[in-house]
Formats: sequence, structure tokens, C-alpha cells
Amino acid sequence: MFKNFLKTTLRNITRNKGFAFINILSLTIGIIGCLLIGLFVRDENQYDKVVPDGENIYRVYEQRKDNGVSTHAAISSPMFATFLKQQYPEIEATTRILMSTNDKYLVEKGNKKNYENKGWIVDSTFFQIFPLHFLRGDMNTALNDPNSVVISEDLAKSYFGSEDPIGKTLKIDKSDMMVKGVFANLPEHFHLNFHYLMPLSAANLPKDRLEKWTWHQFYTYVKVKPGTNVGHLQDKFQRYVKKEVFPTFTQVGSTFLPFFQPLKDIHLKSADFIYDNAIRGNETYVKALSIIALFVLVIACFNFINLVTAYSFKRAKEIGVKKVVGASRRQLIFQFMGETVLLSLLSMLLATVATFFILPWLNHFTGKSIHFNPFDDPLLITGIIAAGIVIGIIAGFYPALILSGFQPVKVLKNIRISGIGGSSWLRRALVVIQFSLSVLLIVSTLIVYRQTKYLNNKDLGFNKEQVVYFQLRDSLEANPLTLETFKSELRSSPNIVAVTSGYGLPGDAFAGDGITLPTKEGEKEHLANVFIGDYDYVKTLGLRIIAGRDFSRDMATDETEAFLINETAVREWGFGTPQKAIGQPVYWHEWAPKDTTQPMKRGKVIGVVEDFHYKSLHEKVTASVIQLYPQITYTVAAKIKTADIQKTLAYIKNKWDAFVPAYPLDYKFMDETYGKMYSSEEKLSELLWIFAVMAIFIGCMGLFGLVALTVEQRVKEIGIRKVLGASVLNIMALLSKNFLLLVLISSVIAFPVAWWAMHKWLQDFAYRINISLWVFVIAGISALLIALLTISFQAIKAAMANPVDSLRTE
Repeated sequence: MFKNFLKTTLRNITRNKGFAFINILSLTIGIIGCLLIGLFVRDENQYDKVVPDGENIYRVYEQRKDNGVSTHAAISSPMFATFLKQQYPEIEATTRILMSTNDKYLVEKGNKKNYENKGWIVDSTFFQIFPLHFLRGDMNTALNDPNSVVISEDLAKSYFGSEDPIGKTLKIDKSDMMVKGVFANLPEHFHLNFHYLMPLSAANLPKDRLEKWTWHQFYTYVKVKPGTNVGHLQDKFQRYVKKEVFPTFTQVGSTFLPFFQPLKDIHLKSADFIYDNAIRGNETYVKALSIIALFVLVIACFNFINLVTAYSFKRAKEIGVKKVVGASRRQLIFQFMGETVLLSLLSMLLATVATFFILPWLNHFTGKSIHFNPFDDPLLITGIIAAGIVIGIIAGFYPALILSGFQPVKVLKNIRISGIGGSSWLRRALVVIQFSLSVLLIVSTLIVYRQTKYLNNKDLGFNKEQVVYFQLRDSLEANPLTLETFKSELRSSPNIVAVTSGYGLPGDAFAGDGITLPTKEGEKEHLANVFIGDYDYVKTLGLRIIAGRDFSRDMATDETEAFLINETAVREWGFGTPQKAIGQPVYWHEWAPKDTTQPMKRGKVIGVVEDFHYKSLHEKVTASVIQLYPQITYTVAAKIKTADIQKTLAYIKNKWDAFVPAYPLDYKFMDETYGKMYSSEEKLSELLWIFAVMAIFIGCMGLFGLVALTVEQRVKEIGIRKVLGASVLNIMALLSKNFLLLVLISSVIAFPVAWWAMHKWLQDFAYRINISLWVFVIAGISALLIALLTISFQAIKAAMANPVDSLRTE
């Protein structure tokens, strides 16, 4: 029986190659999309499942409110860990990671030296929370010594080869550190990424700093005892912070509240966190891609249902004969569902093979290393086969039900039966759903593309192009006179427009601090971002002064008394207008005061700069000040000309080597730093284009097949109309109008859904485009034109055919 069924199925496929090709290809494309996105989603959901007792580990983050603006910060105060461990018996262990402005250190051994990324300073309890697999050394004591370092397996091979590194010395930023442990390379799905760890005691932080509730420089993790009610623990801690810590604040309108984030949520549910050091995904994007992949598969399945039901009239006589010779309805249902399952499994096989070849591109695109080998994963191959069977059953159930219900007498007498060719309303409904999803994807793609373009092209309030910057080292950092000489040497190049130094650049590290304003009610502190520059800071970055003046070397008091502020500070601090802000008093607690008896810098506003976007456009610009403070320098930035960039960089390197021979030059371009901020949006835009094209292509293939079958069903009618004088345009209009009307209805249905989805997505950006009407017009016209082009081929072919051929025979 099975052999006969297989023969019949293969005969039907070979007899109707075009029909089979369209069905198999569209279903294969849909399955490829689902497989690739399924693998990506599966990979994203694997994070931190490898951590022992991960269900009991939480990260403590802050919900901050500054002047009514709420944000989530991954960092917290050092007292969080101390207080939690001391006061709550539910806590088994705590650990902290110091947030650093730079986790890249110069590592040296003998003649080998290199800047190594991902070097972190952590509590000695780190391995109590994250028990890594140690290859050498004892993880319980590895971080007890201030001069110890624990390195990864790869770093050990790089610097020690086959030699045992335990007890050996590495120079890290010129300090001798003894290797006390070697851990196996981190597991693939771990939200933290580091190559070496140093103890917190090595940072020599003052004790009073570690006892501050308002110094937010640490990532805090806690491990609770099994069975702990974490919600109750969180409530207790929040109540304490509100009661005991909040009243000590001096900042106006600023609070922070601690929350416990489960370890399993860190990767996907931290996309909007600021100051995060985790490897982050985006739950919204993962869900969106899953829905889009499902859309493409649904369109392909609907194609299948539509074409099979519409094609049923060609198999009417076959069904009639089978029923006459004794075939039961059950047998016919089994046959037709078996055919769809076979086609589905064939599509699944082709899609699986194609996925092998496409997956390397996906890995390159996403920066992942997803593996796909169904034969090594019984669960995966079982899932693929089961999915193929389920898709086949779902896609074939309705057609099998319709086909098996034909009455043999009427079929064999050529009496038209209601249901042959499938219900007209069902076919129309499926076409509407298909193109609704396609139009939804077109609108979404256009809006995401426009927002991504907006992010990359928006005026940031400064000029990020051709600005190269690098961290100061050695004598340049320690000696202001040497630094000034170095900057003068750089300015002597005709290809260098301007040079500045200080602490805080757009896109790089800057300080969040408090600014004190004297008022009638007394001094009040406001949160502000503090940028430290020099006399050429504004010129180098191309900031725009809208009131007052820039720093001037001719004004001796600028170093000790002058502040520049941004437009947001003018508004938030109640100065009224930029012009009225000039001369207003501003005080700042100095970080490294020369006179410890008067640690307050008391100055005034000398200028107002236009708001500049020093962070991602996901975040609003907040109050900021720029000042001269030569005691603190961290980076040098140079504005260079576009001509012969490599020669200019070589010049900078030569000057650097002359002043800092012990440290290699390590530079970045500011525009590249900003480009990386929106990499996830750009990837989403590209993926949407791909899936939109896939959805449209699949929908058009189905439409092409439906029009071909419609022409075949109405071939005699077309012939008669031509004999009676119908033109080619008349025939085209006859065949096209119903389908185009369905596409138009699809657009009307898709537009409100697309607006809602995209409006919600855009809320993630503090600065965003407006959703314009023309986007929907373009999407609707595009869908109509694509459908018209698809229909036109078959319509023109039918209209140009000789009517004699269609009317000659029955």
C-alpha cells in the first residue's frame, strides 16, 4: 500500500512540476528562515545556564530617578554588597566587580608585550559566585594576595607557552603581578567576558570610598540560600535604603533604588541598562525576529493550502475514479495528507541542507558561533522531523478534507461541484493574510531603516569626524608640562587641526558628579555630567557656543573659576535663557584639590554650548558642565585632516614613541565609536530587509500559482471574450482586479498593526523619527506594484493566446 502511495505521489509531482516547484520552494524558504532564527533564538536563551546554582544568583542593579527621568543602571554602590552580607542571613555570598574607565592593560613578559582587553578588578569572593573550572591553582585562595592575577587558558599559552605559569610574574601596567591561577576558557554562553582577574585589594581604594552609598562604581552579585524569597529580601533592602540612605542625599530630585535581577535574565533583559559590562542581547529583537520568521513560515503554509485547494479541480476525476473502485474517504484523506507531509519533509530536508551553507554567514553577521549538526543532536533532528510532519499535517488538513469529500457521480459527469477548487472565500482570506503580513514587514522595514539612518546622520552638536583619541600613559599623565610639550609637537603637523586633553569625551568615559548651586534657601546639589578639557576642547570637538565665550588663555581666572554648561543645564537649573545663565555662580567639589582646606571650586558660567550628544541617542542629554582642571587628565584627542590619514597617524605614533617609549600607542576614531552604538539597530534593519524580501517572494510565488490556475480554469471564458472583441487590457483587468483588491484590503489591515508595533519600538529611543504617512503610501503602492507584476505575466500570456486553441476541444 505504501509503495503504491509513494508512486502516486511522485507521479503527481512529476506531472505537475510547476505546481510542485512553487510549493516546495516557497515552503523551503519559509523553513530556512524559521530554522536560522530558531537557532539564533535557541542560542540567545542558553546564556548562564552553565553556571552552577545559577537559579540562586542575582545581580543587584539600580533604578535611578533624576529630575523625573527613570533609568536602569547596572552599577551600584560598594556598600550594597557589604550591607547585604552583614545584615541578611539569606545571603550566602556577595562579590563586586570594579567598573573601570578602561579594562585594557599593558601586559608584559620578557620581550613580549601587548595591550590585553578584558582585565577586571574583582572581590576575592568572585569564585564563590562564579566557580570557574581551574586548570592550575586554587580558586579559593587565588585572589587573596594584592599582587596576584588569575589568567585564562589562552592568555597563559600566549605568554608562557607550555610552561607552568603558577608563581611566575607578569607585568601589568608596569606592576609585577604573580600568576596564582589559570582558568579554562570561559564557557560560550556566559554573560561575562574577561581574560584575567586582579583582586580588589590591588586597586588600593580608600576605606571611606568603599563605605560610600553614593559612589556607584561596582557591579554587585549576590548568591542567596536555596528557598529564599527573593522578592521579600528585595523589599526589605529597598525599605532600608529609602529610610536610611535617601535622607542623606544632597542631590536635587535624585534617587536610586536597588533591584535583584535573576542571572538568567541578565543577557536578554538588560538592553536598556546603562553602564553595563555584560554581553547583552535584546529580548525585544529576539521576539520580533521570532514573530517575523513565523510570519514567513505562515505565508509559505498558506501558499501551500491555497494552491492545493485551488488545484483540486484538476484531480476531481482521479478522486471520482478512486471512490468508484472502493476507496474510502479515510484512505483519500490519508493519501492527500501523506502527499503534503512528504512535500513538507522534502522541503525540510532541502532547508536543512541550505542551513548548513547559510549558517556561517549568520555567525559572521551576528558575531556568534552557532553550531548546527542535527546528526550529533538527537533532540534537534527529532524536532526537525517532527516540525516537518506537523507543518505537512497543518498545511494539508483542509485540502485533504475538501478533496476527499467530492461526489464521484457528479465529478465523472462533469457537473460543477461546490468546493472544487476550494472555497473562494478561504482562498481570498489566505491571500489577504499573506499580503497583510508582507505589507506589515515592508512598513516595519522602512521605519527601522529610517530610524537607523537618523541615528547615524543626526546632528550631534559636535563634529565626530576625523577625531582620533588615545589614553595618556606614563609621563604624559603624570607631568602637565610634558603633556603640553607633547601637544605642541602634535600641533606642529600641518595635517593636525587641533589637539585637546582632559577627562571626558563624547562616546568615551566621562564623570557623573554633583554641581552645587547657591540659592536663597541655601546650597543645593544637582547631578551633572562633568567634562574636563583644556583651552582647545571646544575647538577640537567643534562644539557650538550659543551664549558667552570659550575658555581663553588670556583669562588667568578661567582655570579656577570658569564653567561652560549646556542648554539642558540652563533649563534644569532655572537660569531661564542662555544669555541669563552667563555669570551665574556654580560650585564643584574638587577631586584632587591643591588646597584641602578649601576643596570647593567656586566659579561662574562663562558660556553656554549647544546640547551635544555624548551618549547613544537611546538616552536623553542631561545637564553637563565643561571645565579646566589640569590635575586630572586621561585622554588626548586630535582633529586631523582627511588628506593622508595614514601619514598623520604615523606622525602621531612617532611623537608618542619619543615621549612614551614604554607604552605602545593605542588609538580610536570617534566616529567608529559612535557607529558601534547602533550596530544592533543596523543588523535588525538588514534582517528585516531580508525577511521582507523573503515574505514578498513567497507571497508572489503563491499569487503566481493562483493566477496560473485561475487562467487554466477560465481559459474557455477568456477565449469567448476574445472572440466577442475583448482587448488584451480587458482580459488583464478581468484577471487582475480581484487579486489587486485583495492586496489593497491587506494594506488597510496591515497599516494600523504596523503603526502600533513601530510606535512601540521607537519609544526605546530618546530621539526618534516621526512615523510619516508616506511610509504607508509607499508600502501600499509597492505591494500593489509587486502583485501587479506577478499577475501580469500570466494575464498577458492568457490575453495573447489564440482563442481557437481554447475553444477547439472540450
